[in-house]
Amino acid sequence: MLKILRYFFFPFLAFVACKQEPKSHGVPEDKTICNPLDLSYRFQLDEPSRREAADPTVVLFQDEYYLFASKSGGYWYSSDMADWTFVETNEIPTEQYAPTALVLNDTMYFMASSNSIYKATDLKGGKWEMAAKLPFGVTDPALFLDNDQRLYFYWGCSDKEPIYGVELDYQNNFQPVGERVALMHADTKNHGWEVPGDYNTLLDNAPWIEGAWMNKHDGKYYLQYAGPGTQFKSYSDGVYTSDHPLGPFTLAENNPFAYHPEGFATGAGHGSTFEDKYGNFWHIGTVTISQKHMFERRLAIYPAFFDEFRELYADTRFGDYPMIIPSEKVKSEDELFPGWMLLSYNKPVSVLTEVDSFPKENMTDEDIRTYWAAKSGSNQWAVIDLEAESDVYAVQINFAEHGTNVYGRQPDFCYRYTVEASLDSMNWNTIIDRYHNETDNSHPYIQLKSKVNCRYLRITNFEVPSGNFALSGFRIFGLGHGEKPSSVSNLKVTRPSGNRRTAHLSWGKTTGAVGYQIRYGVAKNKLYKSYKVYNDNAVAINSLNANQSYFFAIESFNENGVSGTSSIIKVD
Repeated sequence: MLKILRYFFFPFLAFVACKQEPKSHGVPEDKTICNPLDLSYRFQLDEPSRREAADPTVVLFQDEYYLFASKSGGYWYSSDMADWTFVETNEIPTEQYAPTALVLNDTMYFMASSNSIYKATDLKGGKWEMAAKLPFGVTDPALFLDNDQRLYFYWGCSDKEPIYGVELDYQNNFQPVGERVALMHADTKNHGWEVPGDYNTLLDNAPWIEGAWMNKHDGKYYLQYAGPGTQFKSYSDGVYTSDHPLGPFTLAENNPFAYHPEGFATGAGHGSTFEDKYGNFWHIGTVTISQKHMFERRLAIYPAFFDEFRELYADTRFGDYPMIIPSEKVKSEDELFPGWMLLSYNKPVSVLTEVDSFPKENMTDEDIRTYWAAKSGSNQWAVIDLEAESDVYAVQINFAEHGTNVYGRQPDFCYRYTVEASLDSMNWNTIIDRYHNETDNSHPYIQLKSKVNCRYLRITNFEVPSGNFALSGFRIFGLGHGEKPSSVSNLKVTRPSGNRRTAHLSWGKTTGAVGYQIRYGVAKNKLYKSYKVYNDNAVAINSLNANQSYFFAIESFNENGVSGTSSIIKVD
């Protein structure tokens, strides 16, 4: 009789602990992703022990997306931009920075910061051969094939030199046609986004202008470049336009066009803009951590669009929240946001142990640069109290490397853990089981098969092969059961006459708001840029173009959704 009761009783407890139901009407069944991208970021070969991937290029080839990134020991491919398979190879210079790739006559061409060009048709097999050598070496190369089948080449990575371009004759061993052309220079006096620093305030420092990329759309050429430095949260991509691939180029109105300076995964610089299978555009860029090493970095992807005025912009408004990977052409960024909000920001956390200088609060502070570390690498746990019942749709677990002694790819390195949910912190139900996990993804994002109604979530770690169990973010996404915050009605914006690269914003705090999203741009119908602010009700944005007027609005958000947008303010 006791045995019979046990079999019936414990499943009942699990059901009570955490109610699961199919997703409610209006919640997308589509696959979602979340930045930083869920990839097998490699440990670097030199000290200190840390992971890195940066300077990404994505190319569509034979109906698969191929992703190349610096210092990764190979590359990835995917059919849907969500699940990526790694190809390890030593037949191309994967230890060199800033890879670029191009499809030409059913063949993939690859080069990194050197003078050697490689080619392959069997990319999944990792088989490459030398295609050509340029008569000069370059840093941060980019290859661009125009519609008329003429090939152009762009490069540059310097705090002194411009971005250069030249035509290449690929039928003549990729030899240059004519002389190189200087295409654009930094102008920190007028371009606030090019001023170094996390907040574009290091006025006496020269920026690194680098990472050229080229797209052509509707007859117009879009020369993209990165600045002011990969170690800064302000790392972003700007754009110039022209009617010819070698210029002359004119600064676009919307700059920087890819910009994500605040939130969990900050940075959108040194990337590539590409078209998916359905005609949608995306921009993939570099996220900064830069704590263990300046080049400790990750990757992030954002939807990109060309508006009716042929302005290029990337949508980074909720750029590190879940986004939908579409299976058709979409008309606007709104179609890609499932509406799932962050439930875990600044919520109470309890842990089994912690290292004094890496406290538990760090895993919910929405800062990838800080983390909690347990006192060992196994049999540790952490519990988040969402403080109210909520519907959970997805979880992102961001592992931090604390005390690791790992270099290069290790086939047996993986994290083994479970995530459980509860309504009362006593009865638990497993919603994610990776006890037998064999992958080395350090930012796993798990979209649940059905929503989970709960208040508490617990992660239990069973194994970290090296170092301590550590989390920079235990991020929970879904919807609360309460009300959205009200709209902000008293936004004030000033622009100092002596420094028109800056705008000072302030507003009254809204009851129930967790944070605010500043939305701004160069016209009322072009509020393409955003700036996220948690808790505070004032911010200085130092990344403006001194020669342009701007329009500003603000919205508030919490666990239950996003408010309406405030009235728009113009500031000359």
